[in-house]
Amino acid sequence: MERLRRQLDAYMLKRGLRYTDQRRLIIDAFFQQTEHITIDELYGKVRNLDTRIGHATVYRTMKMLADGGIVQAHEFGDGFTRYELADERAHHDHLICLECGSITEFEEPIIEELQERVASRYGFEVKAHKHELYGVCRRCHKPSKKR
Repeated sequence: MERLRRQLDAYMLKRGLRYTDQRRLIIDAFFQQTEHITIDELYGKVRNLDTRIGHATVYRTMKMLADGGIVQAHEFGDGFTRYELADERAHHDHLICLECGSITEFEEPIIEELQERVASRYGFEVKAHKHELYGVCRRCHKPSKKR
């Protein structure tokens, strides 16, 4: 978390961006999240803290965080963009439930190793990747009835 905050400070300094009170509130609220969050969800949280914050301010702040490599934007096929902290040291992939929309993060070293082997076989240098599996979660899965 501290490394990402230092990265943000360096990015803002390099770009000549200021830490306004509203921007700081949005950033702090986002950094407290443990789930993938949409701009509308984040907007609702920060509006509860400061009613002067507009939707456009939240959007621009999240765009700044994405441009600075602080957050990653994900589109999981439901029409919403969700954001999470971009931490290369804690890479993970996603299981997305098509029924309830839940998102489960997972890490699997075998998948990572296989990706590297495939890339190496083709002389391909991987710069980034994402792995998303879509299906039905345990809570939503309905066992088939045997007849």
